[in-house]
Amino acid sequence: MAVHGWCHPRFSRVREVFRQNFAGDGELGAAFSVFLDDRPVVDLWGGVADRRDGRPWERGTPTLVYSCTKAVTATAVLLLAERGLLDVTAPVAEVWPEFARAGKERVTVEHLLTHQAGLPVIEEPVPVEEFEDQEAIADRLAGQAPLWEPGTGHGYHALTYGFLLGEVIRRVSGKRAGEFVAAEIADPLGLELWLGAPDDVAARAARLSGGLRLGASTPATSEKPATPGKPAAPGEPAAPGEPAASGTPAAPGNVTNPGADAGEALGRAMRDGESLTGRAMGNPQVTKLRGGANHPVVLRAGWPAIGVVATALGLAGFYRHLVAGRILRPETLRDAVRPRVSGPDRVLLLDSSFGLGYMRPAQAFRVPEQGMRTAFGHTGMGGFLSLGDVEHGLGMAYTMNRMTDAVAGSPRAHRLAEAVYASL
Repeated sequence: MAVHGWCHPRFSRVREVFRQNFAGDGELGAAFSVFLDDRPVVDLWGGVADRRDGRPWERGTPTLVYSCTKAVTATAVLLLAERGLLDVTAPVAEVWPEFARAGKERVTVEHLLTHQAGLPVIEEPVPVEEFEDQEAIADRLAGQAPLWEPGTGHGYHALTYGFLLGEVIRRVSGKRAGEFVAAEIADPLGLELWLGAPDDVAARAARLSGGLRLGASTPATSEKPATPGKPAAPGEPAAPGEPAASGTPAAPGNVTNPGADAGEALGRAMRDGESLTGRAMGNPQVTKLRGGANHPVVLRAGWPAIGVVATALGLAGFYRHLVAGRILRPETLRDAVRPRVSGPDRVLLLDSSFGLGYMRPAQAFRVPEQGMRTAFGHTGMGGFLSLGDVEHGLGMAYTMNRMTDAVAGSPRAHRLAEAVYASL
């Protein structure tokens, strides 16, 4: 498979690892970009963007990056706080009065950012007609009681994180999260990053293939509507004629390998529509749409937990500017990446660690040894990776379309990150 783009000679090992991912690990189409000390040092891409017609992956090919979105949404919230428009330690109800229902008067914005709010699940199924009505979905959550006492534990709010914080952003700024990100972050910095893709961007986005869906019933890229309540058989293809990713499912990455048992437990929980994990990841159920996450409704909806569509260069550029202090003040970022919660995650069934919206190294965010104290960022369902490191001056992003059933980063992404750190 031809690899396009370039690497600074110092990072030649990165090119070789990128090439090996295609040769031996089932890569379909992918891109990887790295900035070091505010300068581009890696910009690689290759493969196909759509396996149906062989459309090549190009330098400007964007893709839905799933939960890498959460770091972008957190940055928007922190930007409002930095401007004195929002106090993250204050109750959410101060800016969103309706949120105080059902005993949530003391839930703070920080609880939302750190997955401590006890609201990882939307209890009632969200109808397809509501998928683009973020305010209606947020109102559903405002009426719910927490599943645990907020602040006493954390559990990954896979989808609800975005609807909750998106409504906070809207109440404070008057803009939806996607509008705010465009106006205050992406457009001023010229980033190829959209929280809610315009039609022309959605039309050239890479088509996701393989892997499990965000939820319990079918894979993320199903080509037909799911049968409600029918669990997918392990290894069920992503779409008619599209085999799932090759090889055995990778256990979610961690600081030390969590082992097969942890990965299998998480996989079972994801496929179980009655488990907390399955419920957290399965509503709104994207497989009600033909093509699942590839459907234009998902690409343009701009869900603030999983809705960013970006190129690798655009997503890495976001971290470049974040690390350089052009989005948040250095002291704001320094405080934001300080771990607030660490340990067993009630939803992911792995150890996770979060600052104010940013993942920190733990089982759920596997990083190379050199970045254990300093790396922050977010993974995305299927194997996406976005990472910043102020001490090392790094911003990097890995995007692809051959998803695995990794929640915490794929071996392909981790090998690339290891090659970057080894080249410093």
